[in-house]
Amino acid sequence: MPDIVVEKRGAIAWVTLNRPDARNALSRAVNQQLQEIAAEIDHDTDLRAVVITGAGDKAFCAGADLKERKGVPAAEAAPYINAIGGAISSWGELRKPTIAAMNGSAYGGGLELALACDFRILVEGSEVGLTEVRLGIMPGAGGTQRLPRLIGEARAKELILLGRRISAARALEIGLVTQVVPRAQLVAAVDAMVGELAGCAPLSVQQAKSAIERAHASSLEQGLQTERELYDVTLYSEDRDEGLAAFAESRPPRYQGR
Repeated sequence: MPDIVVEKRGAIAWVTLNRPDARNALSRAVNQQLQEIAAEIDHDTDLRAVVITGAGDKAFCAGADLKERKGVPAAEAAPYINAIGGAISSWGELRKPTIAAMNGSAYGGGLELALACDFRILVEGSEVGLTEVRLGIMPGAGGTQRLPRLIGEARAKELILLGRRISAARALEIGLVTQVVPRAQLVAAVDAMVGELAGCAPLSVQQAKSAIERAHASSLEQGLQTERELYDVTLYSEDRDEGLAAFAESRPPRYQGR
């Protein structure tokens, strides 16, 4: 069974993370495929928009595959971090409109993937969160840069520094997601948005999207580089090892601040 399924529905590409038993976690192989798929989509002139979703009804994406990362020492973790960062950046750089059809909860890298999209439609009863600080690390694939730009610095700090998980209703209230819909209406909501996009000039949409993304005082690329440098500080910490160990052993972590 493929880890990712790509289906073209007319001028729309539907990309499905297809690891429901792993809550669609981002393994190194998945990240590589996401980057390759994004490149293919970006150069496909027949496509007008892209939808990314998850298989099953448990999660849109649980984030990095911590089972895969288990036991990997900090000195050997760079390929994993580079893979997830590269995958999510490739989606953030797509010129076509992107819609995250969030069929369930999204945490860590899963939420960072959704944040790299232009629109986020979330099903009722789901949660979202950047919970990395509870694992002894920090968001390292764009979360500290994209979330403040979206919802403001104060609210972003509330989520990131406290590692909070928030409800779908709260995510809508603070503008983190575009819509919240019943699960049975997710596809219809996406189709409605795609229908609106179909009534707009593709070149105009692409240029307007580019203009919006260039409006920030400092570049996202600079912010991402800073984030990666700071992430490495947490990566080589004892707290990072403790966070992963506690997760694997299903116990509260005992952090020492070093």
